[in-house]
Amino acid sequence: MINRRTILSALGGVAFAAMATSASFAEEVTLKLHQFLPAQANVPKLVLDVWADNVEKDSGGKIKIDRFPSMQLGGKPPELMDQAIDGVADIVWTVVGYTPGRFPSTEVFELPFMVSDARAASSAYWQMFEKHMKDTEFKDVHILGTWVHGPGMIHTNKPVEKPGDLKGMKMRGGSRLVNELLKLTGATPVGMPVPAIPEALSKGVLDGTTIPWEVTGALKIPELVDNHTEFEGNALYTLTFVLAMNKDKYNSLSDEMKAVVDKNSGLEFSIFAGGTQADSDGPAREAALDNGNNVITVSDTADWQATVGPIYDTWVAEMKEKGIDGQALIDEARELMAAYK
Repeated sequence: MINRRTILSALGGVAFAAMATSASFAEEVTLKLHQFLPAQANVPKLVLDVWADNVEKDSGGKIKIDRFPSMQLGGKPPELMDQAIDGVADIVWTVVGYTPGRFPSTEVFELPFMVSDARAASSAYWQMFEKHMKDTEFKDVHILGTWVHGPGMIHTNKPVEKPGDLKGMKMRGGSRLVNELLKLTGATPVGMPVPAIPEALSKGVLDGTTIPWEVTGALKIPELVDNHTEFEGNALYTLTFVLAMNKDKYNSLSDEMKAVVDKNSGLEFSIFAGGTQADSDGPAREAALDNGNNVITVSDTADWQATVGPIYDTWVAEMKEKGIDGQALIDEARELMAAYK
């Protein structure tokens, strides 16, 4: 026979469990978001802050995100991914190409003249991440978003119209494949993170750089070089990005808090991020024109494509050595981008 004490004890246990569940969401969590650009640059202002603000709002203020721009938590941009894995930062935004060779499948979107639309590519990137990369290349981190920027282009101290115009020029490349592209034109590639570009240009360490329009304003590129070369149709190149979270930190969140993070992550966020970055190209381009700079638009890219085209065969061979079917990734990326609405 169940006595009164047993019933009260059981009811007390249920009440305690309910209170504990409620308390788990009631506890506030502060997450550190670390990235390499100044806070006023387009990506922090228009993408990362929007994401963080939405997470804070949707959690009812229970999740707080402290933002640390310009590597304020220490280290250099190529160390950001390891900072997320090791827990130095809870969340990082980084260029995947800053750690060449570690996430090879992402390079499919960095191949020359591969991407024509940042939203379509960012959509394809997320879908392929979930299928091919989530449990392999990115297994040590929790990925919140994957995207590419708008068309990559060339900014130089002398006009560049043909591939041969780059011969002998010291050019900053943003990833391994961009550096390979530069080599094929006869340029001397110099690898360095974005924040180092202005000083290198001002001191003559560089003759030019490869970046999309949108980040030129934050880096004051139109004040450092006079010439900008853009391409009609498919982009000369793009770079891949991730917003990555420490896996243990994500797993430590309550189910309610995970749901908030998940709601603001994934396919739709990736498309938003890539599209927002690309949409910021137009105003930056106008600012360069207003500054009186020379903008060269290459409409016939046949010469360029012939010059840098060998990267495809080389890349497929490199992927084969890693046990990855590179041609299948190329075909899948093209199919997904074409299907994007």
